[in-house]
Amino acid sequence: MKVLIIEDDENIVESLALSLRMRWPDVVVSSTGMGEEGLQLVETFSPDIVILDLGLPDINGFEVLRQVRLFSDVPIIILSVLGDEDDIVRGLEMDADDYIVKPFKKMEFLARVKSLVRRKNVPVDLTVYERGSYKVFLSLHHLYYNENKVTLTKSECLIFYKLIQNANSVVTYSSIARELWGDDYPGSIEAIRVYVQRLRKKIETVTGNNAVIETKSNVGYIFNLQE
Repeated sequence: MKVLIIEDDENIVESLALSLRMRWPDVVVSSTGMGEEGLQLVETFSPDIVILDLGLPDINGFEVLRQVRLFSDVPIIILSVLGDEDDIVRGLEMDADDYIVKPFKKMEFLARVKSLVRRKNVPVDLTVYERGSYKVFLSLHHLYYNENKVTLTKSECLIFYKLIQNANSVVTYSSIARELWGDDYPGSIEAIRVYVQRLRKKIETVTGNNAVIETKSNVGYIFNLQE
C-alpha cells in the first residue's frame, strides 16, 4: 500500500507515518507540506490513498482536492482542525471520501484508512440489489429509481444499501458507522449526518419525496419504503 500525506506539520506527518507502519509494515509513505507538490505526487507516486490537510502554506487544501478530482479518483481523507459542519459538507461535496477532525484517535484514523483501501480494491462488477422501485449497482455506486439514475459516492452507496436492506426499521448511527469504518468512534455521528443529508437530497431529486429517509432523533434513521 502506498500512502501520500499532504500536511505541513512535521510532527503530525511523523505520527501518521509511524502509525501506518506499525499497522502495515510494508506500507510506503510519501509526504509533502505543499499543495502544489502534493498534486504532482498524486500523479507520479500513484498513491492508494491520500491524507490531505486543508491549511497548507501555498494553496488551500480544498483547491488541492478540486484539482485532484479533475484527473484522479484516488481515495482522499481530509484531516483538519476545521470541524464546523459547513467545512465537512464542503469537503464531502467536493468528493472527499472521508473527513476527520483534529485532534483524532490513531485507531480511528487507521480504521478509516483500512476501510477506504478495502473499498478501492473491491473488483468492479454489476452486482445489483433491487427492492421496490429502487435498484442499486453496488460496485458502480449507481442508484435507479424507476428509470431515473443518481450517482452516489462510495460512502453514500454503503449507507443507502444498509438503509434499504433494513427498510421500515430503525438503522442506528452505530450500525452505519460499522458499515463505513468497521467500528463506531466518537464524532462519527456528525460525519454520518452529512452523508445522509446529501443522500437524502439526491433521492429527493428523483422521487420528489423528502420523507424517504426519516431521522430518529439521537438514534439513527428509517428508510420509508412502500412495497
